[in-house]
Amino acid sequence: MLELAILDDYQRVALSLADWGSLGDRVNITVFDRALGPDAAAKLAPFDIVCLMRERTPFPATLFQALPKLKFMTLTGARSPSLDLDAASARGIVVSHTGYGSQQSTVELAWSLILASARQIPTETAGMRAGAWQTTVGRVVDGKVLGLLGLGKLGSKVAAIGKAFGMEVQAWSQNLTAEMAEAAGVRRVDKETLFRTSDWVSIHLVLSERSRGLVAAPELALMKPDAWLVNTSRGPIIDEAALLAVLEAGTIGGAALDVYDREPLPADHPLRRAPRTVLTPHLGFVTEDTYRVFYRDTVEDVAAWLAGSPIRVMNPAALLRSS
Repeated sequence: MLELAILDDYQRVALSLADWGSLGDRVNITVFDRALGPDAAAKLAPFDIVCLMRERTPFPATLFQALPKLKFMTLTGARSPSLDLDAASARGIVVSHTGYGSQQSTVELAWSLILASARQIPTETAGMRAGAWQTTVGRVVDGKVLGLLGLGKLGSKVAAIGKAFGMEVQAWSQNLTAEMAEAAGVRRVDKETLFRTSDWVSIHLVLSERSRGLVAAPELALMKPDAWLVNTSRGPIIDEAALLAVLEAGTIGGAALDVYDREPLPADHPLRRAPRTVLTPHLGFVTEDTYRVFYRDTVEDVAAWLAGSPIRVMNPAALLRSS
C-alpha cells in the first residue's frame, strides 16, 4: 500500500469534498491540516504521493532531495511558483494539476474588501460586539475612482463591477495598451496618475520578477490621504515595510489585504496590529465550489496514475525518467 499525504487542509474538508474511497486499499491517506513549516522533510519522508494545495507548502529542490520515497504529486490549480518542476523531473516524479473552476471568487472577495473598507465594516462589527454604536462615518463608492493595477481576466471583471457601482475606472500595467483598456471600457493611465488620483487601488497582477515590489514607497507616497490599497493577488507585489510605514504614519486611508509575504501570517506579525486595515487569510480561492473541483480532480489524477492511465502532467519530462 502506498502512503498518500494531503497537505494544508486548513478547514479539514478535503475528505468530505471528493470520493477518496474510490482509491480503495491502494493508498493509506494522511491529512495535514496545518502548515508543515521547517519540519516538512521529516514529516513527508514516509510518503509516496503528496497532494498539494496550490503554493501553501513550498517545494524547492532541497525538499525533493530529502524525500527519496516520493513518486507522484498533484497540485490544485495549474501554477505554483514555489514548486520546482525541474527538480521533480530530475527525480522522475510526475506532477499533475487539477482544473480550477471559476475565478469569480477572487473578484467577489476583492469587492468584499473594497466595500468593507468603504463602510468600515470590521471596525463597526467589533464596536457592536463591544457594546458601541456608530463610531465611524463611511464612504460611498459611487462617483469615486477605482484604479486597477492589471486588467487581465480578473481585473476586467473587477472593472465591470466598479462601473456598475457608478465608479470611474482607470487601469495601468506594463503590458496594457489604450486599445485593450478601451475594449474593457476603462481609461488607461500611467502608473503615477493611477496612484495619485484613485480612491481605491486594487491589484490584479501575477507575481513575477517584474511585479515583485512594484508597489513601494514612491507609489504609496503618491496616494491620497483617504485612498485604500487592495491586494488579492500576491503579497510580495507590495513592499511590506513601506506599506507598514504609511499605515503607521496615517498618510493613506488604509489597506485591505488577502495575501502576504509569508503565509500563514505569523501571529505576532506587525500587520495584524497595523491601523486602518481590513485583513483576510488568503480567502480569494477558498470556496466550496473551487475546493470540489480541486479535490475531485486530485482523486482522479491519483487514480489515473495508479492505473497507468493518461493524466494532466505539468512536467512531461518526468514521464521519461519514471517509465
